[in-house]
Amino acid sequence: MVKASERKVLAHEVVSTNKMSISSACRTFMISGTCYRYTPKLSNENEEITALLLDLSQCQRNWGFGLCFLYLRNVKGYTWNHTAMPDTSV
Repeated sequence: MVKASERKVLAHEVVSTNKMSISSACRTFMISGTCYRYTPKLSNENEEITALLLDLSQCQRNWGFGLCFLYLRNVKGYTWNHTAMPDTSV
């Protein structure tokens, strides 16, 4: 099965070449209109969170993600929830 993100790219290609309307492309590639229009919010905030986590993990090598997250929330006062934290394991 092809992932929705790949089907979204195909739908955009078909629509951009004026071969199909958006609604027809969504039906054809089995994606919702919301999926077709969705753009991820890649903000500077993600870069800030990543930099803070990397700096913190360099200073406190024995801390896991949970302790780093709690430190940033409770001691430093950031209001992010855990889902805002980017994956820095790559």
